[in-house]
Amino acid sequence: MNAEGVPPGGRARLEASVRGRVQGVGFRYFVLREAAALDLAGFVANESDGGVRVVAEGPRGDLDALIERLEDGPPAAIVERVIVRWEPARGLGTGFRVESGGHRGD
Repeated sequence: MNAEGVPPGGRARLEASVRGRVQGVGFRYFVLREAAALDLAGFVANESDGGVRVVAEGPRGDLDALIERLEDGPPAAIVERVIVRWEPARGLGTGFRVESGGHRGD
């Protein structure tokens, strides 16, 4: 998966929608820990359709690592697929947070 127009090592924005059994299994807090460990900025939120939305910005390689972790998920989750969209970084600030359900972002 490439972030079009983002050179290796450059900053990018990842918007991912995770599908499967991903609510009620600690998925958002799993993403919070993983993204924080990678020093990414952004948020994770439940979606009204049962999925989880992840918006993260940082170095492309770290975002690729986050996608790999999203595809695995925490032990109680069953990840069926991760839908990924790349954009140029917009400047989400610092830190990663959990948002309430249905959060549509910045």
